[in-house]
Amino acid sequence: MGSILYINLPNIVSVLGVLPIYLLLLEGGYKYLIPLMIYNNIMDDLDGMLAIKLNLKSRFGAVLDNVCDVVTHTFFVLTVGMYYGGICGVASLLAVVGILLRVVSRLENLSQQGRGSPTNELIRHLLLLLLTAQILEFNPSLFLVSLFVLHTVSMLVPFPMPHLLRSRARSVTAISLVNLSLVVAWLVAPVTVIIAFCFLIAYLYSFMLSGFRWLKN
Repeated sequence: MGSILYINLPNIVSVLGVLPIYLLLLEGGYKYLIPLMIYNNIMDDLDGMLAIKLNLKSRFGAVLDNVCDVVTHTFFVLTVGMYYGGICGVASLLAVVGILLRVVSRLENLSQQGRGSPTNELIRHLLLLLLTAQILEFNPSLFLVSLFVLHTVSMLVPFPMPHLLRSRARSVTAISLVNLSLVVAWLVAPVTVIIAFCFLIAYLYSFMLSGFRWLKN
């Protein structure tokens, strides 16, 4: 029994990252959105680190990780879209289509790596935008529409985006610092906008630079 649990430790972490999203279905569940997004992001990185460090990578684990991503990220995007409604709700549906297309393409070829922006990059930007809107007290609807549309495109582009902050983080320490920055953005209001700006600039830089090189070649 112990050996079975050990072998499936990354898979258990993947599933544990999904289970709490049922809270979003409760009355007033929207208030749990931000901590759930942070929790899911941490668990999503943790399962990958465990699989690599413990040499427990498997095709089943890779498929499960992608399935867990599509479930949680779709829930997050639709929750925000339904909360703000209108054009934001429509844009959230577009983003969900982008998430599904990206994950399906990865399931068809798990060896394909590094093209477009990962779906959890959308979730990180969504988290930081919502936190920024809370602190600066503005309605983020139009910014959310732009975010959903832009990420729908970037998730499906045929070129890599290697300069994202999370993509540049390779070691356990660096990955942990990226996750810590999200926690700090949530808990320490004075630095939230700065952290959000850093993630956004890295994303736009990677998107435009890689896109320009792809078009040029």
